[in-house]
Amino acid sequence: MLTYAVFTGLSFFAHSWWHLLIFRFLAALGVGGEWAVGASLLSETWPRHWRPWIAAVLQTGVNVGILIAGLANYLLAARPPRYLFLIGVLPALLVFYIRRAVPETEEWRAARDRAPTREPGLADLFRGPIRRTTILVIIACGLSLTAHWGFMFWHLQQLRNLPEVLTWTAEQKNKLASTALYLVIVSSVLGNFFAGALARKIGYRATIAGMFGAYFVAMFGAYWIPRDHQSLLCWLPAIGFCQGAFALFTMYLPPLFPTLLRTTGAGFCYNIGRITAAFGTVFFWFVLQSRRSPVGFDLCELVVRARHAGFPVFCPAPATEEGAGCYKRGVLEGGNYCPVSIQKARGTTR
Repeated sequence: MLTYAVFTGLSFFAHSWWHLLIFRFLAALGVGGEWAVGASLLSETWPRHWRPWIAAVLQTGVNVGILIAGLANYLLAARPPRYLFLIGVLPALLVFYIRRAVPETEEWRAARDRAPTREPGLADLFRGPIRRTTILVIIACGLSLTAHWGFMFWHLQQLRNLPEVLTWTAEQKNKLASTALYLVIVSSVLGNFFAGALARKIGYRATIAGMFGAYFVAMFGAYWIPRDHQSLLCWLPAIGFCQGAFALFTMYLPPLFPTLLRTTGAGFCYNIGRITAAFGTVFFWFVLQSRRSPVGFDLCELVVRARHAGFPVFCPAPATEEGAGCYKRGVLEGGNYCPVSIQKARGTTR
């Protein structure tokens, strides 16, 4: 968190693109580390039946942060964009509280005490039964995050470059972008709690797949024909609502891995997905540049966004006994829910 805050603040002083690139890269390292540790901490701390709701609350915290950033952008619309980076310094104030008040979990302490002299590391993600889980989680994260962040970045660029918007002032364009972002994020908050409620009934995996399928439908409806900015603003809440699927990642991913590999496994797979999303967003730019007409732009939106948003529905997810289904089919082994496949490998299946 401190890494993120410091390098986000330093981005204010960037005077060339490579300065900004370095600062944003270092800030992103802080985001990736904080997400992995925070998700693992919550998954080990809260009772199982509360976890879908905690996932919704955690993702809503992300949404609230984005809303605050959108509000800051709206209020600072007349100022240079670099002033927004100063808002990112505020999370540094939480570091002192976290260091004093947030302890390590009992489950993690017990697993560390039982561990052999060498604690598991990154290479262990690609050994034994856990390798299959690692590969499948990387694929799922890579596809879903590429589609998601491709939309989150390019839909604002499209709104700014619609024919009726091109003649607007920079301040008017910023306010339109802020309005669009608010519609997406507020509806995403509702989607977070809907996803949590649905996951309690049908499970994490089925809920994520279903909401990604709905994401595909919403994208198709919004971008299959050219629309003006008012029409698109009407479709954005449906798209945002479907983004509630990502709220479940915080509780679904960490338990897929053994206790001492949870932070490493969830963080590594999710951040590989973020790296893939970064390349995917740039790829979208090159594809969009080849579509000069408004119709071509919207058709490209349909192909590269809606199609990829639907891919996670068909992407092989970790098998139930190796995934979040461990809560139902696994056994509690020394504080860790042990997948059935690992029990079979050890000859300890019950």
